[in-house]
Amino acid sequence: MSAQWMNQPLFGVAVSVIAYSVSLLVHERVRWLHPLFVGAGSLILLLSLADIPYEYYEKGGELLTFFLGPATVALGVPLYKHRERIRFQLLAVLSGISVGAIAAIVSTGLLVWGLGGSREAILSAMPKSVSSPIALELSRLTGGNPELSATLTVVTGLVGSMLGGAWLKLLGISGELPLGIATGTAAHGIGTAKLLRQSESLGSYSGFAMAVNGILTGIMYIPLSGG
Repeated sequence: MSAQWMNQPLFGVAVSVIAYSVSLLVHERVRWLHPLFVGAGSLILLLSLADIPYEYYEKGGELLTFFLGPATVALGVPLYKHRERIRFQLLAVLSGISVGAIAAIVSTGLLVWGLGGSREAILSAMPKSVSSPIALELSRLTGGNPELSATLTVVTGLVGSMLGGAWLKLLGISGELPLGIATGTAAHGIGTAKLLRQSESLGSYSGFAMAVNGILTGIMYIPLSGG
């Protein structure tokens, strides 16, 4: 493979699209396995085995990252279509998201502290349930490690999207609204993207919860983290 070609943004975009396409085929056969898990794993293997510098891939990755903003804004379209049901149960929905936001911050901090983690590790892990841009900024502002925060945020989204539905079912919780709100609060954009493939209404509820959780966490995080 030509090093000159690999050093172009097109390389990162191309291998990302191919890896994601393959991951979708795998997902059709193994429904619980999130495409991002397979896609990211495939990219890591490719870069490692072919000894391709991450800086080469990152040029295309940055281009794809740019579109995260428009993609997030686009979640407002299905949300607008299903706004009436959320408005009808707005108090209950906001209460649930608030409790989830506080529980995610506090329980994560206590868990990492109980495992003997450093203050930096605690501050890096606590914002794991919001989308990556918010988690990175909160981590940076309070003295955490943004790279560790990004990793934990992605892992949280993957685990939540793959196991969250089964866990809620085990607890006897059913219905589109509870599933959407719980997933958006706990598994942010990764969980929301999975629900959007299942149902527009599910994705809209999850997108609403993800947005509100991001706002609430941004407000509450610094006081709760002792920053």
